[in-house]
Amino acid sequence: MSLTQVCGRERGWSEVRDTWLVAIGSAAVGLAVALSAVAVAGPWDSGQRTAERVRAADRDRHSGAEHTDGRPGTAPGAAAVLTALGTGRGGGRDAAGPDDPAAPGSAAAPVPARLAAVLDPLLERDVLGTVRTAAVVDVATGRQLYGSEADRAVTPASTIKIATAVAALSAAGPDHRIATRVVWDAAERRIVLVGGGDPTLTGAQLRRLAGATARELAERGAGRSGADGKDGKDGAEITLAYDTSLYTGPVRHPIGVNDNIAPVVPLMVDEGRLDDSTAGPAPRSADPAGDAARAFADRLRELGVLGGDAARPAVAGRAPAGAEELAVHRSATLAELTERMLTHSDNDIAEALARLTAAERGEPASFAGAGRAVRAQLAELGLRPAGARFADGSGLDRDGRISAGLLARLLALAAEPGRPGLRPALTGLPVAGFNGTLGGRYDGAGTRGGAGLVRAKTGTLTGVNTLAGTVVDADGRLLAFAFLASGTTDRQGAHTALDRLAAAVAACGCR
Repeated sequence: MSLTQVCGRERGWSEVRDTWLVAIGSAAVGLAVALSAVAVAGPWDSGQRTAERVRAADRDRHSGAEHTDGRPGTAPGAAAVLTALGTGRGGGRDAAGPDDPAAPGSAAAPVPARLAAVLDPLLERDVLGTVRTAAVVDVATGRQLYGSEADRAVTPASTIKIATAVAALSAAGPDHRIATRVVWDAAERRIVLVGGGDPTLTGAQLRRLAGATARELAERGAGRSGADGKDGKDGAEITLAYDTSLYTGPVRHPIGVNDNIAPVVPLMVDEGRLDDSTAGPAPRSADPAGDAARAFADRLRELGVLGGDAARPAVAGRAPAGAEELAVHRSATLAELTERMLTHSDNDIAEALARLTAAERGEPASFAGAGRAVRAQLAELGLRPAGARFADGSGLDRDGRISAGLLARLLALAAEPGRPGLRPALTGLPVAGFNGTLGGRYDGAGTRGGAGLVRAKTGTLTGVNTLAGTVVDADGRLLAFAFLASGTTDRQGAHTALDRLAAAVAACGCR
């Protein structure tokens, strides 16, 4: 949607100021798109800018939160915006003095008492349930400007994905790619498809992997010699196994069978979806690893690598140590996976990234191991996860706990100039009124002033509604915030109340 179209939705003299704010926010996003190709390199050069060029003029209406089907994309890049608003310069937070007009965040930060006067009445609304916690942090300095039970750890729902993102990016690096490998088990005369933890592997990519495997075998002279599927070298039959040993512990998420998440295994195709969707809830395979292996076997039969007996199934097995690699598929970069996870609240990617963190830290790649790894990784970054419990990577588990203060500090950390590798934890956040899980929000009275200025991760479980992200205030200061509500009974009302809080910060200079 163009800037003219966005602004054209506003009607009435009383809404002129809101329309102006939408225009300013949308213009900032557009500026980021235009300038990032020439002004920014590094963590934003991850496919995000390509997506922007294709989609910047088209409002993305697909949303994991709203459970709609459609091809997932990523939020518009914020590289130039972060630079202009005070987080893109080199050096630490205090590299330039606060009075330097070119310094990061040189506009004065809000006065805490005045910010509280704006937020306190909104936080007290009954629609936000029985437990409300909040924090607002000045990104340029790391100082908490507002808090209401900010250190109380509560159920975060999907906002826990911010912690998952920061932990994975810091543990493995934004350029890391997840490998799905094919190896040759010489002792058993079999091909082994080894899951590496990439839930985004597509059917087309799996077929290409089978093609690469067939070519490598042919070059080695180990392809089929006839219709019986025998090895051309010595007549031994070639078989197929698949290895899912990377992950340990329970396969099912504690919520059980659910359209929001597939069984958590390191080998699957299209997140185990049984329809043609790419985001949001969908019927899922009960055995995504087995399905992937069977599809791989079918393609190998078509290519003449395996025999024609489709009744002979691929079997679960373990690749021997030191097995020769025949072919490999590597996922999109971790930066891109993180952006996709945050924009569309992708639970399958979230669990994969939590286990990636576990593997990087030498923990078992299980729910428990991932929880310990995420906690340890955040502590290593200098954060204080006291009271936090990382029960899963996605936030579907109600036993998860995190404080509003920690979420806001995570976001501020991701914006630090000295930590560019964490930036996808910000650039993946949905833009209010524009895309992802915020695409259908911020279009009503009291909230539309935040459209284009708020970027945030949403969280929704029955009785739990949360919002955490960044916002540009009326003076151009970049702030990180987290608003968490539990005991809610009106989901839509709670969403609106949370959006009003973020929009109020956007409208408040509060100096």
